[in-house]
Amino acid sequence: MTKRTVIVGCAVVALAFGLVGYGLYADEFTDADTERWQGEFMSVVEDGRALWGSPDLGTNGVACGQCHPNAANTHPETYPKFQKQLGRVVAFSEMVNWCLINPLEGERLALDDPKMIALEAYATWERRGVALEPGKH
Repeated sequence: MTKRTVIVGCAVVALAFGLVGYGLYADEFTDADTERWQGEFMSVVEDGRALWGSPDLGTNGVACGQCHPNAANTHPETYPKFQKQLGRVVAFSEMVNWCLINPLEGERLALDDPKMIALEAYATWERRGVALEPGKH
């Protein structure tokens, strides 16, 4: 072990103890943090609700909400699971893309596309309180 490694290691340990001494823990959040983060999340849920009802995701005038009003029968809590349309185990976002491409005749969204995140947030929000059951059909 080099002298530099020892010095860096000691500095890291000292910093960690210093943060603990100040009462800063990674899992401590203020009420203001929680309120802000919940507000950010609900903003994305609202974006998803708007997209869910919009025919702009496809080219044929169909919206997600026409087949799945209020995200009904989407069951994001059961993903990942085997999806017969795709012939393999998929994440919820892959099924969303299948619907965008097929029934809506639209374009695939990247997994990190804000629209995809909003659609997933909305569908998951609508199913809040339902137990997670990955793999369930």
